[in-house]
Amino acid sequence: MNEIMQLFLENQEFIYVIILSIFLGIEVISNVPAILHTPLMSGANAIHGVVIIGAIIVMGHADPSNTLALVLGFIAVVLGTLNVVGGFVVTNRMLEMFKKKEK
Repeated sequence: MNEIMQLFLENQEFIYVIILSIFLGIEVISNVPAILHTPLMSGANAIHGVVIIGAIIVMGHADPSNTLALVLGFIAVVLGTLNVVGGFVVTNRMLEMFKKKEK
């Protein structure tokens, strides 16, 4: 328990920044108009694409005997890919709502 408290005390500024960014993110996202959700989803998909590239690079530099790093990197790539694909599916469905229906 002392180790955890020491970790919090050493990284107190970082913890405050993370908590503040969580509250700021909730406030910003809750005030976004509905018309902007589609471009924001596309931007989020691009960011997750960068996360996938980063995970692949980290896996490439990991020691081949470090199984934990390779497994965590693989999980990061898989989850990031699922997030990107799911985001594009949602974005596509949202864009379909704005198309004129054929008679």
